[in-house]
Amino acid sequence: MERPSRLLLVSELRVRNSAYDVSLSRSLLTWKRRTSSPVYHPFRPRFCVPSFPRRQASGVCHSVSVSEIISVREEEEENGCKDDGSWKKINEREGKDCRQAFTVLYVERCQQHRWRCAEVSFTCPEGALCQRWVTSIREQLAAISTPKQLLVYINPYSGKKHGKHIYEQKVAPLFALAGVTTHVIVTEHANYARDHLRTEAELKKFDGVVCVGGDGMFSEIIHGLIWRSQIYGGVDPNCADESLLPSSLRIGIIPAGSTDCICFATVGSNDPVTSALHIIVGDSQPMDVCSVHHNNTFLRYSVSLLGYGFYGDVLTDSERKRWMGPARYDLSGVKMFLTHHYYEGTVSYLPARGIMGNPRDANRCRSGCVVCQHNGRLISEKAERYQMDEETDRESEGEWKTIRGKFLAINAASMSCACPRSPKGLSPAAHLADGTTDLILVRKCSRFDFLRHLLRHTSKDDQFDLNFVEVHRVRRFCFTPRHCQSDSDLDLRENGKHQIFGQICRNHPACGCAPAYSSWNCDGEILTHKAIDVRVHSNLIKLFARGIEEPTVFDDLTNPCAI
Repeated sequence: MERPSRLLLVSELRVRNSAYDVSLSRSLLTWKRRTSSPVYHPFRPRFCVPSFPRRQASGVCHSVSVSEIISVREEEEENGCKDDGSWKKINEREGKDCRQAFTVLYVERCQQHRWRCAEVSFTCPEGALCQRWVTSIREQLAAISTPKQLLVYINPYSGKKHGKHIYEQKVAPLFALAGVTTHVIVTEHANYARDHLRTEAELKKFDGVVCVGGDGMFSEIIHGLIWRSQIYGGVDPNCADESLLPSSLRIGIIPAGSTDCICFATVGSNDPVTSALHIIVGDSQPMDVCSVHHNNTFLRYSVSLLGYGFYGDVLTDSERKRWMGPARYDLSGVKMFLTHHYYEGTVSYLPARGIMGNPRDANRCRSGCVVCQHNGRLISEKAERYQMDEETDRESEGEWKTIRGKFLAINAASMSCACPRSPKGLSPAAHLADGTTDLILVRKCSRFDFLRHLLRHTSKDDQFDLNFVEVHRVRRFCFTPRHCQSDSDLDLRENGKHQIFGQICRNHPACGCAPAYSSWNCDGEILTHKAIDVRVHSNLIKLFARGIEEPTVFDDLTNPCAI
């Protein structure tokens, strides 16, 4: 049994003219009402509807984790030090310490995994005790690894183009309350943040990098940070067999995009205030990253979805309709479902052996995920053994498996990919930091069967329990389209028949002239090559997040003690 933390300070203080026993340990700040009278809720939430008061015979106990305290500030007691402008009052104040109250700002949980900033004020009998409380709380906060200086990139064109407004109105005030200083850069064009991070940014001055935008903006950030880490560490990014070096800076995401898939997978919500509070308290969530290569040439990094076939076609078609905004994805999705194209190719993959969990189990990736911790330890132990014996072949050719066929979709999900449109995501049991990705193969089937598969993304049914769908948890995989010996051959075919009849076939899919090749959708970007080699790099980056918390944390919102 874990021993309780030693109390650092205990006092009887007042909250709204009621007496409370207040105590501080290294892990908790607790205050308990001393009477059994009807309880007034002492919180003054800034952005959230307050919890309902509850009667308890033995008084009400309120607790907040020290790690979730945002800041503490001293206040002036209004009754004893009110200034009426007279010389007598001025002389009295000069000999009297009026700072007899302090306010604690902390995280309060609301519904749907949302966080809000709440506050409680304590009044002390004397100024010296007040200063002692403030000093003690600040000492505990100083011992926690929270960010003090942040580099912030704002994409003013993400989603509905509200990124700058969201940051200035909702996020910047919270950073100011927490004493976090920021250097803000508004991006001017695509890949502006990526290029700035690669070459110009003085990263040693910052404790983290924050992006305000959608999943595309986050992709720019990781491409800049990971590339810079490899170049400075002497690692060749173009070599698919190289083990990549992790980035030392944590990344924060303020959601302002169309889908905000990364936020839903790491926080459980696309609420900007919630994400800002996760950054302020200094949460840390490791995340796997997939490197995508073609013939030992680096293409891109992926953290969420790699999709060939249906999802690649949807993205390609939607790029021609950018003027429609987010609605273009719905229209392109319906169009690609009706065209019902399939593609032939070969998939080779390296199964993840000896790990905990599988793609069809009920273990969801949550805060403090046991699967991620267990599999992460296995990967670290294997890496140490390989370093001791450099002649050991890390990925024996005998372990690879090969599948050939006609596919409607080939997807690799490194996380659940859940979002409002798909609450369960493409792979509900995928994990953020277990060193694997879930390879989902949807073979050629009827439109009705494919619709059944798509509808299961929004229901409780097992979306993999269909005879034309298979899923494998892998560490690496390769894909080669049929008859594609080289990209020059591929370009020759595409520049022949499809240049002449391409527009006709796009506008009239009933003509039967189906394209021979799809495109890869890599986290919302189209890859230039069809034949790719994908490898998972475990725990390559860290986010200001803690994973999705269990629902029980949020269930009893009427209980102020719920942490």
